[in-house]
Amino acid sequence: MDFSANQKRIVTGVLLALVPLLAIAMQGWVLFIILALFCVLAQWEFYSLFHPEPPMPVFKPGAAVFTFLLLGAFMTKSTIWPVLTFLGAFWFANMSFLFRFGSHPEQTDYRNALIFLAGLVYIPLNFHFFMDFNRPELFLVLLAAIVTDTAAYYVGTALGKSKIWPTVSPKKSWAGSLGGLGACIIMTVLMGVGFGSAPLWTWVLLGMALNIAAQMGDFFESALKRTLDVKDSSNILPGHGGLLDRVDSLLLVVPTYALIRAIHPFFE
Repeated sequence: MDFSANQKRIVTGVLLALVPLLAIAMQGWVLFIILALFCVLAQWEFYSLFHPEPPMPVFKPGAAVFTFLLLGAFMTKSTIWPVLTFLGAFWFANMSFLFRFGSHPEQTDYRNALIFLAGLVYIPLNFHFFMDFNRPELFLVLLAAIVTDTAAYYVGTALGKSKIWPTVSPKKSWAGSLGGLGACIIMTVLMGVGFGSAPLWTWVLLGMALNIAAQMGDFFESALKRTLDVKDSSNILPGHGGLLDRVDSLLLVVPTYALIRAIHPFFE
C-alpha cells in the first residue's frame, strides 16, 4: 500500500469529518447552512458526471437555489411547502426545456430535465432527514457510513481476494464486505448500550440494515460512474476523489434509518 496516498486519505477524512461534527454540535441554522452547502457541492458533481459543460447551463445554479428552498421548506415542518417546492423545481425543469427547445431544438434533450430532478431527489431530498434527527441519531448514521467504508477498505485491502460484484465494483471483496458488516454491527450495538432505549437485538438488526444500505449506496454510485466512464466524481478531496464519492453510502443510510425509526424508535 502506498503510504503517502494512505496518509493523504486519512488526513482528508479527518478534516472532512470536522464539518458534520460542527453541524451536529451547533444544529439549528448552522446545520441547515452546512447541509445545504454540502448538498449543492455534491449536486454540482452529480450533474458534472453527465455533462461537464451542461447543455442547459441554468440547471446547476437552479439546483443550488432549489436545494436551499427545499431544505428550508422541510424546516417549516409543513407538508405542503416541500411538495410545492418540488413541483416548482419540476416546472422550472420543464420550462427550461421548453425555452431551450424553442431556440435550439436540435441541441435539446428532455433527459437533461430528468437528470436535474434526479439530482434533487438523490441528494437534498435524501439528506433532509438530517434536520429531524437528534444528536445521537446524527452520530449513528454518520458512523454507520464511515465505519462501513473504513472497515471494508482496510479489511478488503488486507484479506480481499474473492470479489463480491466485479461488474459493478472490481475492487470490492467479500472479505471487505463482511468486515464492514461486522464493524457496523459493533458500532450500533455500542450506540445502543450507551445511548439507546431499544432492546439489544434490535441494534444488531439495525446495524445489518444500515450496513446493507451503505454498501448498496456505494455500489449504485460505482455503477453510475462506470456507465458514464468516470473514475471519480471530482478531485476536490485529496486521496478520496470527489465529495459524492465520500457520501454515496450515506445517501442511502440516511433514508433507511429514517424509515426504520418511524417503525421502531431507538432513542427516547
